Amino acid sequence: MIDLEKVLLNIVKPLCTDSDLCTVKQMESINEDEILLYVYASSSDMARLIGKQGTMANSIRQMLQVASKIEKKRISIKFEAL
Repeated sequence: MIDLEKVLLNIVKPLCTDSDLCTVKQMESINEDEILLYVYASSSDMARLIGKQGTMANSIRQMLQVASKIEKKRISIKFEAL
């Protein structure tokens, strides 16, 4: 089984200027075929993580879709400011 929290953290952490505050947590989902991941970062890093018109966030989601095919589950990623 792939540790999706660690994979996502390794992708997101280098993008943050305050990387010590950047964390990723997996939460319970209502749907058992879904993996729900939350990215917590400082509010100053949120613009960088989401990108213009959400392009960076969508790119991050696409990278993790490969892992979701292996797990045979859908991945949902939410970005939250601290």
